[in-house]
Amino acid sequence: MEYIPEMKDEVDSWQEVQLVYNSALKEVNTKLEILNDEFQHVHQYNPIEHIKARIKTSESIVKKLKKNGYETTIPNMVKYVNDIAGIRVICSFTSDIYRIAEMLINQSDLKVVSVKDYILNPKDSGYKSYHLIVTVPVFLSDRILDVKVEIQIRTVAMDFWASLEHKIHYKFEGNAPEHIKKELVECAMMVSDLDAKMLSLNEEIQSLKVD
Repeated sequence: MEYIPEMKDEVDSWQEVQLVYNSALKEVNTKLEILNDEFQHVHQYNPIEHIKARIKTSESIVKKLKKNGYETTIPNMVKYVNDIAGIRVICSFTSDIYRIAEMLINQSDLKVVSVKDYILNPKDSGYKSYHLIVTVPVFLSDRILDVKVEIQIRTVAMDFWASLEHKIHYKFEGNAPEHIKKELVECAMMVSDLDAKMLSLNEEIQSLKVD
């Protein structure tokens, strides 16, 4: 059943939204932890460095709705904002990103809504990450709800770059000076080179036999 918030007063409705989306985050987080533990058991290697989860603030959701021309109502939040619940998965290597994405996509109870590969197709700013929007079933006492969660998968280096870019974006309200934008793009290229070299080095290390 697609999640549609019950029409109560706005405070109660927002509390319900938070409950449902927090539950969805727990479901996806548990899946990721299990997959990481299994990978450690089978391959003696953890593809996931760490996981960050968050619920988007009501202020950010309202801002996003207004930007896209929607009325700021609770039902519109749920219908039009796909990243109310967000999980960021941080990996060591780019190969881990696709490995984790494939494992998630193969989960039978997750439904993939959309995929955006900003690694193969970076944004003009230099931003790189792999985005999945999925629905996950949340089991409540009287019903099962399909709730949307955005999953961002990126390397440690990509996450470091994205964190700085995010701070700059908000400091200048999306209008950073051109020389800063240019330097960010140059840094993104350096991050890509670093990720490629680290992956190559790791593959070489893995291929060597230790006596």
